[in-house]
Amino acid sequence: MSIQNRYEFMYYVSCTNCNPNGDPDMGNTPRIDPQTMQGYITDGATKRRIRNYVELAYAGMPGMNIIIQQSTNINRHIAEAKRAAGVEDCAKAKEAVYAGRKKACELFYDVRTFGAVMSTGPNAGQVRGPVQISFGKSLDPVLPLDISITRMAVADNAGNAQTVEDYEKWEAEQPEEKLRTMGRKQFIPFGLYEVRGFISANLAAETGFDDQDLKILFEAILNMYEHDRSASKGEMEVVSPLIIFKHVGTDSDASQRVRQAKLGCAPAHKLFDLIQVQKKKDVRYPRTYRDYDASVALGKLPKGVQIGFQSAPYGSICWDRLPEEETWFHEG
Repeated sequence: MSIQNRYEFMYYVSCTNCNPNGDPDMGNTPRIDPQTMQGYITDGATKRRIRNYVELAYAGMPGMNIIIQQSTNINRHIAEAKRAAGVEDCAKAKEAVYAGRKKACELFYDVRTFGAVMSTGPNAGQVRGPVQISFGKSLDPVLPLDISITRMAVADNAGNAQTVEDYEKWEAEQPEEKLRTMGRKQFIPFGLYEVRGFISANLAAETGFDDQDLKILFEAILNMYEHDRSASKGEMEVVSPLIIFKHVGTDSDASQRVRQAKLGCAPAHKLFDLIQVQKKKDVRYPRTYRDYDASVALGKLPKGVQIGFQSAPYGSICWDRLPEEETWFHEG
């Protein structure tokens, strides 16, 4: 059964001496708002890391394939879904398209979760996913830096060398300075990014996104940067607990309460306002998430909504209270 409750969630990502999300149209410099100089992490970058984690952690398990994979043709996966549904790979009839759409939701975790445009090639229609994630935004301005680096080697054609001996001969003929090259590295010294997410129970009913899928989503968010280390993203981590708002309803009538749980009992922006993270007064240039104070107004939580905190990828959610091991957040 698909999830029966509406959810919102948020978390904070710390980025130290790395590039959280480079812009290929700007020489891969970190993305920023040019007016406020606050940094951005696109929703696509976050979803890519969730996909990567699910593909790594649940490889080969039924229903846990990923449709948007690196260096693949999406149309092949669409054709596979239609074939698994028992229709011709490129059948264009409405019934065949719908069958492929339904089977794609069963086969691919990211289709069930984020949705997909599958109207290309073999055509399995479009799916609107129940989980949507906002752009991550830094709490304060970030400082993009572009520094030069030296690589103590080159990758040269070496006069069309073909063999090991050709390359060795070419190296011996070159002056030492010709065997070095320069490069550039783009990064920010530090940024603390807030990311918000939204989960619709009504859209989940269309894709089959269930409680197990939800559990895997939260696990992936807390663990995704631990398996995405690189030269440009060496120190990125989710430093806050995952903060989850679950709509449960208030009506004494059971059927009405179910309806309220799906539709929600409070606007998302009012729930997010319960979390306050601000730079400490004596800090001018933050360089760690501990340069911020974080509080949650548990007493102002609207009726019909639960708040939960998940600190560990495989841990349980602490409902309506902060985890005992949590030291960064406090009740405001």
